[in-house]
Amino acid sequence: MKDDRLRKMIFWALCCGLGLFGKRLVAPIANMITGWLRIPGGIGTAFSLMFLALAGTLAPSRWCCTKMAVVQSMLAVSFGMVGSMGVLAPIGYIMPGLLMDGIFLLARRCSLPVGDAMVIANAVGSLAAAMTANIIVFHLWGIILLVYGCVATLSGTLFGLLGGILADKLRPAINFRTADKED
Repeated sequence: MKDDRLRKMIFWALCCGLGLFGKRLVAPIANMITGWLRIPGGIGTAFSLMFLALAGTLAPSRWCCTKMAVVQSMLAVSFGMVGSMGVLAPIGYIMPGLLMDGIFLLARRCSLPVGDAMVIANAVGSLAAAMTANIIVFHLWGIILLVYGCVATLSGTLFGLLGGILADKLRPAINFRTADKED
Protein backbone atom coordinates (compact mmCIF):
# COMPACT_ATOMS: atom_id res chain seq x y z
CA MET A 1 0.00 0.00 0.00
CA LYS A 2 2.77 2.46 0.88
CA ASP A 3 4.52 1.39 -2.31
CA ASP A 4 1.49 2.52 -4.31
CA ARG A 5 1.38 5.85 -2.47
CA LEU A 6 5.03 6.50 -3.32
CA ARG A 7 4.41 5.53 -6.95
CA LYS A 8 1.46 7.96 -7.05
CA MET A 9 3.59 10.77 -5.65
CA ILE A 10 6.31 10.10 -8.21
CA PHE A 11 3.69 10.08 -10.97
CA TRP A 12 2.27 13.39 -9.69
CA ALA A 13 5.76 14.92 -9.64
CA LEU A 14 6.37 13.71 -13.18
CA CYS A 15 3.08 15.21 -14.34
CA CYS A 16 3.87 18.52 -12.58
CA GLY A 17 7.24 18.72 -14.29
CA LEU A 18 5.92 17.69 -17.69
CA GLY A 19 3.12 20.23 -17.45
CA LEU A 20 5.35 23.07 -16.37
CA PHE A 21 8.19 22.50 -18.80
CA GLY A 22 6.03 21.11 -21.60
CA LYS A 23 4.30 24.47 -21.68
CA ARG A 24 7.66 26.00 -22.64
CA LEU A 25 8.00 23.53 -25.51
CA VAL A 26 4.65 24.35 -27.11
CA ALA A 27 4.95 28.10 -26.44
CA PRO A 28 6.67 29.01 -29.76
CA ILE A 29 3.96 27.36 -31.87
CA ALA A 30 1.20 28.63 -29.57
CA ASN A 31 2.60 32.17 -29.75
CA MET A 32 2.46 32.10 -33.55
CA ILE A 33 -1.25 31.27 -33.41
CA THR A 34 -2.14 33.71 -30.63
CA GLY A 35 0.05 36.43 -32.15
CA TRP A 36 -1.83 36.09 -35.42
CA LEU A 37 -5.13 36.36 -33.50
CA ARG A 38 -3.78 39.32 -31.47
CA ILE A 39 -4.57 37.70 -28.12
CA PRO A 40 -2.20 37.12 -25.17
CA GLY A 41 -2.25 33.30 -25.07
CA GLY A 42 -4.31 30.40 -23.79
CA ILE A 43 -2.92 27.46 -25.75
CA GLY A 44 0.21 26.58 -23.77
CA THR A 45 -1.74 26.63 -20.53
CA ALA A 46 -4.23 24.09 -21.88
CA PHE A 47 -1.32 21.78 -22.69
CA SER A 48 0.05 22.21 -19.18
CA LEU A 49 -3.35 21.50 -17.60
CA MET A 50 -3.62 18.26 -19.56
CA PHE A 51 -1.01 16.76 -17.23
CA LEU A 52 -3.02 17.77 -14.16
CA ALA A 53 -6.04 16.06 -15.70
CA LEU A 54 -3.95 12.95 -16.45
CA ALA A 55 -2.83 12.73 -12.84
CA GLY A 56 -6.35 13.39 -11.59
CA THR A 57 -7.57 10.53 -13.74
CA LEU A 58 -4.82 7.94 -13.43
CA ALA A 59 -3.77 8.55 -9.82
CA PRO A 60 -6.74 10.25 -8.18
CA SER A 61 -6.71 11.59 -4.67
CA ARG A 62 -8.66 14.27 -2.83
CA TRP A 63 -7.78 17.64 -4.30
CA CYS A 64 -5.15 16.06 -6.57
CA CYS A 65 -5.31 18.75 -9.27
CA THR A 66 -5.26 21.56 -6.70
CA LYS A 67 -2.27 20.11 -4.87
CA MET A 68 -0.43 19.70 -8.15
CA ALA A 69 -1.34 23.25 -9.19
CA VAL A 70 0.12 24.56 -5.92
CA VAL A 71 3.34 22.63 -6.55
CA GLN A 72 3.48 23.87 -10.15
CA SER A 73 2.95 27.45 -9.03
CA MET A 74 5.74 27.19 -6.45
CA LEU A 75 8.06 25.72 -9.07
CA ALA A 76 7.11 28.40 -11.59
CA VAL A 77 7.84 31.18 -9.09
CA SER A 78 11.09 29.49 -8.01
CA PHE A 79 12.30 29.14 -11.60
CA GLY A 80 11.13 32.62 -12.63
CA MET A 81 8.58 31.19 -15.08
CA VAL A 82 5.80 33.55 -14.03
CA GLY A 83 5.17 35.36 -17.30
CA SER A 84 3.17 38.55 -17.24
CA MET A 85 1.38 37.71 -13.97
CA GLY A 86 4.52 38.05 -11.88
CA VAL A 87 4.18 37.20 -8.21
CA LEU A 88 0.41 36.66 -8.67
CA ALA A 89 1.07 33.69 -10.97
CA PRO A 90 0.11 31.12 -8.30
CA ILE A 91 -3.48 32.34 -8.53
CA GLY A 92 -3.43 31.52 -12.25
CA TYR A 93 -2.30 27.98 -11.45
CA ILE A 94 -4.50 27.27 -8.44
CA MET A 95 -7.87 28.46 -9.80
CA PRO A 96 -7.88 25.95 -12.69
CA GLY A 97 -6.77 23.17 -10.31
CA LEU A 98 -9.69 23.87 -7.98
CA LEU A 99 -12.19 23.86 -10.83
CA MET A 100 -10.73 20.70 -12.33
CA ASP A 101 -11.07 18.93 -8.98
CA GLY A 102 -14.68 20.06 -8.82
CA ILE A 103 -15.36 18.70 -12.31
CA PHE A 104 -13.75 15.34 -11.47
CA LEU A 105 -15.79 15.12 -8.26
CA LEU A 106 -19.03 15.82 -10.13
CA ALA A 107 -18.05 13.41 -12.90
CA ARG A 108 -17.54 10.59 -10.39
CA ARG A 109 -20.89 11.32 -8.73
CA CYS A 110 -22.70 11.45 -12.08
CA SER A 111 -20.85 8.40 -13.48
CA LEU A 112 -19.53 10.43 -16.39
CA PRO A 113 -17.00 8.55 -18.54
CA VAL A 114 -13.39 9.40 -17.67
CA GLY A 115 -12.56 10.69 -21.16
CA ASP A 116 -15.50 13.09 -21.10
CA ALA A 117 -14.56 14.30 -17.64
CA MET A 118 -11.00 14.98 -18.83
CA VAL A 119 -12.25 17.03 -21.79
CA ILE A 120 -14.61 19.09 -19.64
CA ALA A 121 -12.07 19.55 -16.83
CA ASN A 122 -9.32 20.63 -19.22
CA ALA A 123 -11.61 23.03 -21.11
CA VAL A 124 -12.98 24.61 -17.92
CA GLY A 125 -9.52 24.77 -16.35
CA SER A 126 -8.09 26.44 -19.43
CA LEU A 127 -10.90 28.98 -19.56
CA ALA A 128 -10.45 29.67 -15.82
CA ALA A 129 -6.73 30.26 -16.32
CA ALA A 130 -7.44 32.65 -19.20
CA MET A 131 -10.06 34.60 -17.25
CA THR A 132 -7.82 34.76 -14.18
CA ALA A 133 -4.99 36.15 -16.31
CA ASN A 134 -7.42 38.61 -17.88
CA ILE A 135 -8.61 39.88 -14.51
CA ILE A 136 -5.10 40.17 -13.06
CA VAL A 137 -3.12 41.42 -16.07
CA PHE A 138 -4.69 41.86 -19.48
CA HIS A 139 -8.01 43.64 -18.85
CA LEU A 140 -9.35 42.67 -22.28
CA TRP A 141 -12.95 43.34 -23.18
CA GLY A 142 -15.41 42.86 -26.00
CA ILE A 143 -14.61 40.73 -29.00
CA ILE A 144 -10.96 40.31 -28.06
CA LEU A 145 -11.94 38.80 -24.70
CA LEU A 146 -14.43 36.56 -26.47
CA VAL A 147 -11.77 35.33 -28.92
CA TYR A 148 -9.31 34.83 -26.04
CA GLY A 149 -11.87 32.79 -24.10
CA CYS A 150 -12.84 30.74 -27.16
CA VAL A 151 -9.22 29.93 -28.00
CA ALA A 152 -8.55 28.91 -24.40
CA THR A 153 -11.66 26.72 -24.29
CA LEU A 154 -11.01 25.16 -27.71
CA SER A 155 -7.38 24.39 -26.90
CA GLY A 156 -8.45 23.02 -23.51
CA THR A 157 -10.96 20.76 -25.25
CA LEU A 158 -8.41 19.52 -27.79
CA PHE A 159 -5.77 18.83 -25.16
CA GLY A 160 -8.44 17.20 -23.01
CA LEU A 161 -9.16 14.83 -25.89
CA LEU A 162 -5.44 14.15 -26.24
CA GLY A 163 -5.24 13.58 -22.48
CA GLY A 164 -8.08 11.07 -22.70
CA ILE A 165 -6.20 9.14 -25.40
CA LEU A 166 -3.02 9.23 -23.33
CA ALA A 167 -4.89 8.05 -20.24
CA ASP A 168 -6.27 5.07 -22.14
CA LYS A 169 -2.77 4.16 -23.35
CA LEU A 170 -1.08 4.72 -19.98
CA ARG A 171 -3.69 3.08 -17.76
CA PRO A 172 -2.38 -0.51 -18.22
CA ALA A 173 1.21 0.61 -17.52
CA ILE A 174 0.34 2.78 -14.50
CA ASN A 175 -2.11 0.36 -12.83
CA PHE A 176 -2.29 1.81 -9.33
CA ARG A 177 -4.05 -0.59 -6.99
CA THR A 178 -5.70 2.33 -5.20
CA ALA A 179 -6.49 4.26 -8.39
CA ASP A 180 -10.23 3.60 -8.01
CA LYS A 181 -10.38 4.79 -4.39
CA GLU A 182 -9.65 8.20 -2.99
CA ASP A 183 -6.91 8.62 -0.37
